Amino acid sequence: MSIWNNKYLKPFKNIYLIVLIVFVVWMLFFDAHSWLFHHELNSDVEELEYQKDHYRNEITKDDKAIKELSTEEGIERTARETYYMKKPNEDIYIIEYEDSIVKQKQDE
Repeated sequence: MSIWNNKYLKPFKNIYLIVLIVFVVWMLFFDAHSWLFHHELNSDVEELEYQKDHYRNEITKDDKAIKELSTEEGIERTARETYYMKKPNEDIYIIEYEDSIVKQKQDE
């Protein structure tokens, strides 16, 4: 009994089917324009799109901060709230709640 007389291997006697299978395997895995290469490029594109959206949001926030800091009131508010600056005749009292103190200790 020959190996080619097996009912499962009969379709592989056709040379066109063998060439087609080799071509499909080559195009999917080994070619320069393979499916794997395109899949990797598509994932890179998705990551770059996410980064683009993130940086656009950051630019919008920075534009708002610049507009706020372009006025005297905005500069004074930022200096008082962020850097705890004060005028010569003022006293500043910083009130910390227990929630914020515990949270700071856990972060360290």
